[in-house]
Amino acid sequence: MRRALSRGWLAVAIAACLMIGAGLPAAADQPIVRIKELARLEQVRENQLTGLGLVIGLNGTGDGRGSQANIQMVANMLERFGLQVNAADLRLRNAAAVMVTATLPPFARPGDVIDVTVSSFGDAKSLQGGFLLQTPLMAANGQVYAVAQGPVSIGGFNVRSAGAAVQQNHTVVGRVANGAIVEREVPIHLGDGETLTWVLRNPDFTTAMRVAEAINARFGAPLAQAMDQSAIRVKVPEEMRDDPIPFIAVVEELSVRPDAVAQVVINERTGTVVLGHDVRISTVAVAHGSLTVRVQPVVEVSQPPPLSDGETVVTVTPDITVEEQPGRLMLLESGTSVAELVEALNAIGATPRDIIAILQAIKAAGALYGELVVM
Repeated sequence: MRRALSRGWLAVAIAACLMIGAGLPAAADQPIVRIKELARLEQVRENQLTGLGLVIGLNGTGDGRGSQANIQMVANMLERFGLQVNAADLRLRNAAAVMVTATLPPFARPGDVIDVTVSSFGDAKSLQGGFLLQTPLMAANGQVYAVAQGPVSIGGFNVRSAGAAVQQNHTVVGRVANGAIVEREVPIHLGDGETLTWVLRNPDFTTAMRVAEAINARFGAPLAQAMDQSAIRVKVPEEMRDDPIPFIAVVEELSVRPDAVAQVVINERTGTVVLGHDVRISTVAVAHGSLTVRVQPVVEVSQPPPLSDGETVVTVTPDITVEEQPGRLMLLESGTSVAELVEALNAIGATPRDIIAILQAIKAAGALYGELVVM
């Protein structure tokens, strides 16, 4: 048996921490987008729905005896159809108790259809080929807003036979496309008739100020005011208060250059690194190398002389090999941009996980000007 243990070593030495001056380029390359993409009306929001359902038609992959929820649900359903059964006498492997969840979009009307997600909470092996029976979906206030039913699609499979198993994707969570019918709408009042409030999806004081300025410039009057880093309160012109929809449409089409905090987002589990364009670093020297340790067992057999009372002895001796690649020193000048940083890291052959470690070390040294977000 062979086991390999790889460990990358990174040494970060600060040559001279130079503060980034005002001469750095501003966010001129930040895209100009519509207010529609940046903000939403405060009263316009989604609502979450949940329900307890039953998936039937499974090929022996449903809940077992360890889960009693599906058995009780089947007994209750049969009783509603006029059949009296004892739940203790039921033996079911073709049914599974599930939680059904959905998101009710704003302005959904009765008769509209939405997607639902079906998740097993028992010991079912797979929901493949199952059919979700009619399930009421309730909001947090306990009222039913939609009813779900339909075939479950899991986007994979789970095959077991003679102790062997082949599985693709997650088979105990599925989806019913257009599986729920909206039965009740959520009333939405856009405002008090005089003011409307837009809420930024990514709160930022600078962006909020720019949105307010764009609205005031378009209508030539101080209608908008940034209340905080998230909300912009806008007065509706008197001539449009009886029908504010055209006013909302005009505001949503206005273009604004948004601003945001410089961020570096890393996910060590997947090796993903995302760097914002405003991220800058001070002058810093980075040494990168790698150390590989291999442990390989060597089997030795000791045989006794012929016709002796000795026994054969087998010993395993680990053979350890250590290989170290020479480190390379990389100098990043003060004010280095994301493109230059990525180009330099690629030049020394750094993997995504190496880049994550390098960025964390640069941040720890105080040379990274930006927010480091670890997922």
